[in-house]
Amino acid sequence: MNTINLEQAEKMIAAAKAKAKEIDTKMNISVVDAGANQVAFVRMDGAWLGSADIALKKAKTARFFDMNSGEIGKLSQPGESLYNIEHSNGGLISFPGGIPVTNDDGTIVGAIGVSGSTVNDDHTVAKAGADAF
Repeated sequence: MNTINLEQAEKMIAAAKAKAKEIDTKMNISVVDAGANQVAFVRMDGAWLGSADIALKKAKTARFFDMNSGEIGKLSQPGESLYNIEHSNGGLISFPGGIPVTNDDGTIVGAIGVSGSTVNDDHTVAKAGADAF
């Protein structure tokens, strides 16, 4: 399969939600397919409203550039090769919480984005979701 389907996205969200509960945080979780189109989204009760948009943009950022959103952040600092890239594509998010998702042969089939806590927690929850794929 070359893209994430709804059943896979829901499995990823369930794993991410379980990790968020385990670390006692409330998250917005978005999964996009290979074309960076949102397949599934959940906002846990009490999660920040503003983080819904951030979760989707983290997922899109990870898929648009096929790398963790936090890596884009490192490359977009003043003096680095991608400085100001966060202003492209309708707005990117350049801190951790977005992770590309690959199938068994290494093809990127989508991404997950998570927002609602510290960037370390966001990445931890996103990784749990990605690992469930």
